[in-house]
Amino acid sequence: MSGLSHVGPDGAVRMVDVGGKPLSRRRAVARALVVMAPETVARLGELPKGDALTTAQLAGIMAAKRTSELIPLCHPLPLTAIDVRLTIVSAGVEIEAVAETTARTGVEMEALTAAGVAALTVYDMAKAIDKAMVITDLALVEKTKEAV
Repeated sequence: MSGLSHVGPDGAVRMVDVGGKPLSRRRAVARALVVMAPETVARLGELPKGDALTTAQLAGIMAAKRTSELIPLCHPLPLTAIDVRLTIVSAGVEIEAVAETTARTGVEMEALTAAGVAALTVYDMAKAIDKAMVITDLALVEKTKEAV
């Protein structure tokens, strides 16, 4: 398993030592889509559990902050910003999560976790009225790194 940063020479998993790397400003953007019926989209603000978009936004932000507790071997990062936006589109709800930090390792997992948990929250809140919803297209769409 050569080339995998989380696997040591002996084949055992390990947390990567980033202590010798310089700090850099890092940003990652992730997206997800919750596909649902148009009737469901029309009711997102008045679901039995409450406003799905606001709740999902908050859930995504909270999830990004706890990523290292959810993903094994993921470094805890001092997030400097996390923004989760939910937009109604023709297919359902598009989610975009932007995570930023100044650290020794990337912030991709935080952005992906935020988008994924926001999508799961929309799904959870609307599942009672739409059994055919699908979460799709969870992907990292951008990452940047700048020297500080």
